[in-house]
Amino acid sequence: MQIRPARREDVPVILELIHDLAIYEKEPHAVKNTVEALEANLFGEHPAIFAHVAEERGTVQGFALWFLNYSTWEGVHGIYLEDLYVRPEARARGIGKALLRTLAETAVERGYARVEWCVLNWNEPSIRFYKSLGALPQDDWTTFRLTGGALASFGGAAETANTAGTEPSA
Repeated sequence: MQIRPARREDVPVILELIHDLAIYEKEPHAVKNTVEALEANLFGEHPAIFAHVAEERGTVQGFALWFLNYSTWEGVHGIYLEDLYVRPEARARGIGKALLRTLAETAVERGYARVEWCVLNWNEPSIRFYKSLGALPQDDWTTFRLTGGALASFGGAAETANTAGTEPSA
């Protein structure tokens, strides 16, 4: 098995694996990403996302897609792991662990403060796996997300407030 940075030619299979992950996470129709968008985001002029793939005998068996975050307290970047997925038939062979180790090594080499990610509360196999690596849940934090209609409504309200000169202070 080889872990390596993703290449342009990996984009279709990465998108296939993203679809497989969405099915696993019980959101089969949620993926709107395309090969063109993923390629532009990974390999465009100023890429803001990165990916590694796990390859065995010329076949991509899994991937990790990540981006940089920033700790204002630490004053350094960290890695946020957006997706980690290994094909079901390739699990229990150390591929997920190898992908995560690559991200941890990248963080250490670059002086980053952390590698972090979210996991669905019902995903007990992944939670056990992450804990076996020494990762700890951040139970004091709750993830919030603005999306869809709520994002459009609130974003539009902010635009109206800004043009009226009533911008709220942070």
